[in-house]
Amino acid sequence: MASKKWMAFETTSNNNVTTTTINNEIVNDEVTMAKRAAEWGLELVPAGEGDPSSSTSNVVIRTSGDVNRSKNSSDRETVLTRFSDDSSTRTSGNFPRVSQELKEALGSLQQTFVVSDATKPDCPIVYASSGFFTMTGYSSKEVIGRNCRFLQGPETDQDEVEKIRQAVKNGTSYCGRLYNYKKDGTPFWNLLTVTPIRDDHGRVIKFIGMQVEVSKFTEGIIEKSLRPNGLPQSLIRYDARQKEAALGSIVEVVQTVKKPRSQPVTSNDAEKKETVPKLDLSSLLPKSAEIYDLGTPGGPLTPGRLSTPGRLSTPGRLTPAARDADKDSRKSARISLFGFKGRSSAKHERQPSLEPEFLAPKDIDPADIWDPAEREQNMRQGIDLATTLERIEKNFVITDPRLPDNPIIFASDSFLELTEYTREEILGRNCRFLQGPETDQATVQKIRDAIKEQRDITVQLINYTKSGKKFWNLFHLQPMRDHKGELQYFIGVQLDGSDHVEPLRNRLSERTEQQSAIVVKATAENVDEAVRELPDANLKPEDLWAIHSVPVNPRPHKRGSSSWSAIQKITASGEKIVLDHFKPIKPLGCGDTGSVHLVELKGSGELFAMKAMDKSMMLNRNKVHRACIEREIISMLDHPFLPTLYASFQTSTHVCLITDFCAGGELFALLDKQPLKIFKEDSARFYAAEVVIGLEYLHCLGIIYRDLKPENILLQKDGHVVLTDFDLSFLTSCKPHIIKPPQLKKRRSRSQPPPLFVAEPATPSNSFVGTEEYIAPEVITGARHTSAIDWWALGVLLYEMLYGRTPFRGKNRQKTFANILHKDLTFPSSIPVSLSARQLIYALLSRDPATRLGSQGGANEIKEHPFFRGINWPLIRCMDPPPLEAPLQLIRKDSHTKEIKWDDDGVLATPMDLF
Repeated sequence: MASKKWMAFETTSNNNVTTTTINNEIVNDEVTMAKRAAEWGLELVPAGEGDPSSSTSNVVIRTSGDVNRSKNSSDRETVLTRFSDDSSTRTSGNFPRVSQELKEALGSLQQTFVVSDATKPDCPIVYASSGFFTMTGYSSKEVIGRNCRFLQGPETDQDEVEKIRQAVKNGTSYCGRLYNYKKDGTPFWNLLTVTPIRDDHGRVIKFIGMQVEVSKFTEGIIEKSLRPNGLPQSLIRYDARQKEAALGSIVEVVQTVKKPRSQPVTSNDAEKKETVPKLDLSSLLPKSAEIYDLGTPGGPLTPGRLSTPGRLSTPGRLTPAARDADKDSRKSARISLFGFKGRSSAKHERQPSLEPEFLAPKDIDPADIWDPAEREQNMRQGIDLATTLERIEKNFVITDPRLPDNPIIFASDSFLELTEYTREEILGRNCRFLQGPETDQATVQKIRDAIKEQRDITVQLINYTKSGKKFWNLFHLQPMRDHKGELQYFIGVQLDGSDHVEPLRNRLSERTEQQSAIVVKATAENVDEAVRELPDANLKPEDLWAIHSVPVNPRPHKRGSSSWSAIQKITASGEKIVLDHFKPIKPLGCGDTGSVHLVELKGSGELFAMKAMDKSMMLNRNKVHRACIEREIISMLDHPFLPTLYASFQTSTHVCLITDFCAGGELFALLDKQPLKIFKEDSARFYAAEVVIGLEYLHCLGIIYRDLKPENILLQKDGHVVLTDFDLSFLTSCKPHIIKPPQLKKRRSRSQPPPLFVAEPATPSNSFVGTEEYIAPEVITGARHTSAIDWWALGVLLYEMLYGRTPFRGKNRQKTFANILHKDLTFPSSIPVSLSARQLIYALLSRDPATRLGSQGGANEIKEHPFFRGINWPLIRCMDPPPLEAPLQLIRKDSHTKEIKWDDDGVLATPMDLF
């Protein structure tokens, strides 16, 4: 019976709805009953007590004062039902509902979810959100006390049901897509996330099941369609995107169930509700503002057009023009789960002028302070919510002419809205489904000819939506070629011009057509650029990982190290480095697609870190190009504060990178070991300075790091830092230039500063990646971001080192993003921090990337800040790190541990539970 819980029982179908019989049992053990009631914050009132005429037991709310109150108190509020074997009371009794306190807390959430009792047979539902009733069409009486299997039907995949069954049996989490049915028999794709809630003894007492209808956006059964090369036909695996969103959304539900009292609504919150936009949880795909300004009023500024009225004239001081600009009123923006959009996403709220009152320490609301245990449990995984391609908000599709009938392999969200079709109905089909009775076949023939001749074309023709509504479509077709000049894809951009049709000519006016053609052609160019970030979908699987089999050559600065010497003893004879050359010592960590192991090169005694990434997981989670970019980036690095790549290779299931082993572990762990979870300023200054130098080097190579956080800063055995994990980084060209300071009045003044060398990545990106607490505002809003996002992250890092928490962290991802866009930066008064440190943090955390410290002069601006006065930048690598209250403890090889082998079960596995 243990395995047949939650949604995982054998089912009997009737009118597409599976029914079940709830057995009503008399509960005689009042000790058990009282214990169960207490778990929900309730109190059991024995039969006859409180109401002598009652022959049944009641459950009432237990308040904080109930412990010392008389059991006969007359002011108890009966909230639950009788325990009885009377079948007529089945839907209202038998199963305890949630406490009023928890019910009110859960009722404030926007997610669609149910809570079930894991201690009861069949895991009955004890709470369902209003969204669940709306989505499924069932009433409370039809849901409470039942198992969720009633949503199953004839086409529900039983393999997925079995996965749920096993997750419930083992008390683990599950996230997957099911074909479910509403009460009226309407089928829908349901993204279900199940996670257990445990008591203090580790026993599973509840399950949360969160549902999201994803019928509009999922690829559905097309997910299983493969190309001749065995790779997915769809360019993007949308389930991965939706699961990433679900994991971010369910956190709030879990926190509320665990600690309903931790969700208070203060007067402060009430005020914020008036200014912070309501979160839209209905969207499941990335939304963003337009990438380029095509001349529309209020459109986003393009790189090069950014004005800098708030530019810092000196560190910690704004120009008079900036002070005036900062008085402008703030404008709220509409926020969705993946994107916060306003009229212009590239224009961020101005921060208040940098006056002393804004830097003054303030008392922090206790509701904003996280419990240390909660901090320890929270794994701040990097998120990859969207590529640049997915964030282009235009109507377009991408087709692959190398496949039969030139099918659609990518369709934008905007295209789905325009045509009314779901993604499942579009992927794998030719665009001709938009044609109808009045579609001009001569124009269609022109498009066919252009496809045959592999050239671009812009035409206008009548098309039809799914409901039969016709619209004038200004259509632009553009071929995309690979680096060899061979045809790779076709890009088709649509623009609805129905509002601009001239009645007499029955077509768009010439002026409208000319202006619209500029827009669709610009969109096609943006799509062409964005899709090149992804691997060619027509590559053979072995070609995807080819870069990992390329030999690695030593870089100049570490050529003579003992690590390289040991590696070269093997490669000198022409032998290739493979997995069997290394002996596994111990796991160092794991993520959603791979794991990191401490390994020893056999026969040498040299220790390395090996990052192993699962090929199938990366394919399913749109991370193939991320893994390849990381391999390319690490092979370029030659710097004391960045990792060295010694070898890379692949097995049948994994790709592996061999890099430096950093015996000091993560900076996050060191910070957490400090008595107050903070560093003194000397230590924070030292680590921040080395991070600045590391970022400066990366930017010179054209690399935007994009995932700076304490977990990605490793410590060498001498205490110096190493920035690691480049799978979310962006690689482009570099744009070096010299900035000459203005000439002083005296011709030969010795105080004349030297010219500054600045080299920053040249091309901006628009991917939605990073770690949520460290993500810059322009990443959230969808404006194209530059290396300035790394300087924002530096500000967050410095804040966390000095204050023990990040400045904008919320109770969930949506609240964190809202805080990043809207919340004022405050400095806790309980922790003394120097004015120069607060000034630096404030300058780095400017919401406008154009005014952010480091955005114009790169690392030079930051190095010159008074906070870093006294740092000997050229020789910092020779410094001894400042002493810590809890000193650095090195990770060492344990000679007494059991020897493990690569073929042992689970050595390369990547277990990744939700919570």
